[in-house]
Amino acid sequence: MRTLFLARPQLLAREWLMSTTYELRCRECGKTWGNQPKSICEDCFSPLEVTYDYEAIRRHFTRERIAERPTNMWRYAELLPLPADFHPSLPTGFTPLISAPHLAKELGAKRLCIKNDAVCLPTLSFKDRVVAVALANARSFGFDTVSCSSTGNLANSVAAQAARQGFKSWIFIPADLEPAKILGTQVYGAKVVRISGSYDQVNRLCSQIADEHHWGFVNVNLRPYYAEGSKTFGFEIAEQLGWRLPDNIVCPMAGGSLITKIKKAFAELIQLGLVEEKPVKFFGAQATGCSPISTAVKTGETEILPQRPATIARSLAIGNPADGHYAIRAITQSGGWSEDVSDSELVDCIQLLAETEGIFTETAGGVTVGCARKLYEQGRISPDETTVLCITGNGLKTTDALVGRFEAEEPIAPKITAFENYLQNTLDLPAVVEA
Repeated sequence: MRTLFLARPQLLAREWLMSTTYELRCRECGKTWGNQPKSICEDCFSPLEVTYDYEAIRRHFTRERIAERPTNMWRYAELLPLPADFHPSLPTGFTPLISAPHLAKELGAKRLCIKNDAVCLPTLSFKDRVVAVALANARSFGFDTVSCSSTGNLANSVAAQAARQGFKSWIFIPADLEPAKILGTQVYGAKVVRISGSYDQVNRLCSQIADEHHWGFVNVNLRPYYAEGSKTFGFEIAEQLGWRLPDNIVCPMAGGSLITKIKKAFAELIQLGLVEEKPVKFFGAQATGCSPISTAVKTGETEILPQRPATIARSLAIGNPADGHYAIRAITQSGGWSEDVSDSELVDCIQLLAETEGIFTETAGGVTVGCARKLYEQGRISPDETTVLCITGNGLKTTDALVGRFEAEEPIAPKITAFENYLQNTLDLPAVVEA
């Protein structure tokens, strides 16, 4: 099976990508910049994003051809910025979309699904998707060192995929990051630099370093390519629903990119005739201790007022989100809304998701479930509509959030009577006397 995975995508990559045209274009003024490690338009200082020749893609990108391809994110290669000589080596993506009937009952919903990227390869978060695309371009642009600023999941993914692909890696993180995420970066041999400051300060430092060193920063000079990997999350949702779009998406927000790219993914599928057009409402989820996008939506603002993060949901702790403006637009134009939850609420909802559906999510997932609960309570989401909750990371990375939540039981003797007494005590029944 390993040989099949390696050989078949290499063959298909050459078939798909040689005819695919993509380039960078300014989101605001529309100027094109070809393909280069650049994220900002030099004319108007607005962000760049990747655009495609959709007419050329339409001839090759059909449901039938997609169905013949391996079940991973590379099955959507025409709609990703991949160099013609790119050969994927990891089956990243195509994570489960599952019905969540027990959680639905708790939330007062009827048609609830979970897109579970807590099992994405290789490091158990949706960041594996974006890094895979970024590193494909890092190789094409001639970088031998890749880097990032990170709140945790991105650090893990860059370090792991850099190791597999033979890059050197430098990872910059806030000093207070969860220990499991720091360890989950160091184990791959990356050079980890801890910064005494917030993520926003770390990110500003990385922007300066990128100007001084010939390194491929996945979320700085490679950001337009990196961000496109998030679209595969949306492509998979549509395909796994039988090539239909859901009614609602509830998505956690840090920098704000994921929610905008899922929306772009749906728009591209509509444009190419792969799904029927229908309205989809986008709902953003944030932690109350760092909720610049949610606050803007609630107050009717179109721009972000930066915040100082104060939440245990460190993967969402970006006080000045790079794509915040576009996330606000995606939410409000779709008729959606944004909510936020406290640290105690998100921890409750980590446990709720685990107890109802057997999914252990990190703090960001607790935020998503908690915000979904509020949205149902407020009547902003109809119980009869198909709603997808985006779970983006694994709970094994943030176990510190649950410290003190569960007490260790006292051990019992290895005897049946000891167990029977334990059982009776647990059920509050009379004790069993040993003969």
